[in-house]
Amino acid sequence: MNSGTQQNSTDNTKQKSSIIFGSDFKMRQQEISNLFKLDENFDLLHREVRIGGRKVSVYSVDGFLPGDTIEKLMQFFYSIKEEDMPEDLAGFISKSTPFVDIMEIDEEQDFIDNFLAGLTCMMIEGYEGILALDLREYPGRSVEEPEKDKVLRGSRDGFIEALIPNMALIRRRIRDKNLMFKFARVGRSSRTDIAVGYMYGRVNEKDVKKVMDSINSMDVDALTMNQESLAEMLFPGKWINPFPKYKYTERPDTAAASMLEGSIVILVDNSPAVMILPTSLFGIIEDANDYYFPPVTGTYLRITRMVTNILAVFITPVFLLLIENPEWVPKPLEFILIRDDINVAPVFQFLILEFAIDGLKMAAVNTPNMLTTPLSIVAGIVFGDYTVDSGWFNPEIMLYMAFVAVANYTQSNMELTYAVKFHRVILLILTSIFGVYGFIAGTVLLIASLLMTHTLLGEGYLYPLIPFNAKCLARRFFRMSLPAYEKTHKRERQSSKQ
Repeated sequence: MNSGTQQNSTDNTKQKSSIIFGSDFKMRQQEISNLFKLDENFDLLHREVRIGGRKVSVYSVDGFLPGDTIEKLMQFFYSIKEEDMPEDLAGFISKSTPFVDIMEIDEEQDFIDNFLAGLTCMMIEGYEGILALDLREYPGRSVEEPEKDKVLRGSRDGFIEALIPNMALIRRRIRDKNLMFKFARVGRSSRTDIAVGYMYGRVNEKDVKKVMDSINSMDVDALTMNQESLAEMLFPGKWINPFPKYKYTERPDTAAASMLEGSIVILVDNSPAVMILPTSLFGIIEDANDYYFPPVTGTYLRITRMVTNILAVFITPVFLLLIENPEWVPKPLEFILIRDDINVAPVFQFLILEFAIDGLKMAAVNTPNMLTTPLSIVAGIVFGDYTVDSGWFNPEIMLYMAFVAVANYTQSNMELTYAVKFHRVILLILTSIFGVYGFIAGTVLLIASLLMTHTLLGEGYLYPLIPFNAKCLARRFFRMSLPAYEKTHKRERQSSKQ
């Protein structure tokens, strides 16, 4: 019974395709109208014109088609005389079509995908097949500096929500024949366009194949959250580990530099950021601004960022441990201890402030732009002053939590920020319950979580620390001059090939 049903379904599909790509022009029009429900969809446009004495149906999606472009194109088509019309569609493409991106479609699914992606489709009487012309202009914002990845020095262009312009921003920086982009489409309903970019000869081809196989094998209805949906599909079942498996960037220079170093980038349509893989913890912390300053300044910025992130994890648990064990504090440092009365247990003060800071962040995000600054200042002053005066919080705890709140913004990866936050909270709880043994257990848990984390391609998360690579580790801490950096990478690529 099932096999018979499947056979009937296959036959119906073939019959449907034969109607769309058949010889009866009226039936083809009707079938396409029924397929897309053109009478009900007001943004799917259909117009019938005559070109060279033949009826032509033009199908387009409102919002993708620029008026001046289609006007010039139709003027050219109207100038074609009946005796100049070729015998078949291939001849029409080669002789009667101006210089635009054009292709012939002879399968129903390709027709559906291309039409709904914004291509202008033309069905010409007497020709089998359908023409698809790429005349799209994507609706969206202009190229501008990313709001998240701020630029201290360097180009101020950033990725936008359109796939093709984002690829062009990378091509503008890498004018090399070895720059490759492979295309994929994911989602039964969304049909989201995805581009996988890499440098041929510098990347491991097995890694590229693994990524493409993973993307092409995805069985999902839609990438509702675009990039995040794709990331969770590529790396399933690892939700309990908060450390990011990818590096995200909205800066084309960062993406281009990563590709030149042998990384793979994944661009998703409707997303203004690209995914970079494989990447380690050190690669995520690294920032493009380090390379826009002299090596000494870049090294200082890099080390400062790393130290600040380490302090963001341990400063509050260590302070809690010292509060509970004041005899460990040397006399010259006794000023760090709490001198006022403690009305609320320090661990609860820390935990309340952890949640309060996130609450202020979410409030700032949802506050209108013109009110963000004054409300944030008022909320911070009122909240801090009142809670200290009332005895809820001690000034020392407010100071260290203020440092933690600021330290979270020393690097741009939000996933890493919250991974640090979760482990800091675990350290606080374990330290308050078990003292020094809880602190040690929490630290071991943090290290174990880092050791058990792997990238999508199976590489170590702490590389080049584990496995140890002295030269590569030194480059992670010390910013080399760009000529020396390029020479080093060239030698490494040659040795890896050998």
